Amino acid sequence: MPLISTILFALALAAPQAATPPKEIPVHHAHGSFTVDVHPLTSPPANGISRFTINKTIHGDLEATTIGEMLAGGDPRQGAAGYVAIEMVTGTLGGKQGSFALQHFATMDGAGPKMQVIVVPGSGTGELKGIEGAFVIRIEDGKHFYDFDYTLPEAQ
Repeated sequence: MPLISTILFALALAAPQAATPPKEIPVHHAHGSFTVDVHPLTSPPANGISRFTINKTIHGDLEATTIGEMLAGGDPRQGAAGYVAIEMVTGTLGGKQGSFALQHFATMDGAGPKMQVIVVPGSGTGELKGIEGAFVIRIEDGKHFYDFDYTLPEAQ
């Protein structure tokens, strides 16, 4: 029987091992308020498309400023329009310094507004390298607020 035990032991060593389940990365939540400064830019790319600067000062769990650009089309006065934007966020989030880009995709029509704002993959720098997340904008009584769910890789 020692030969069978040796063979079984060798097979057990050679058998593929179950992969270690991935470690769960905790989701962090940040919230606060911001002011936004939007100004039209000259030289829109095409007739029917508007181009704007979009700069924010953000307060709360994220203390930062942003610099960005937005392209918009449609007729917002008629309630049918859309925009895309990218802005670079620089500051401190949860005590960590760095920057990352936010990408906006938004529309409005008869069904109401739809907006998605996400962290651009690979855009994190400094202590925010590897950041991923979704940034939700709320407007209440003319004031801007945010909720930001994000993950950061564990320190190496």
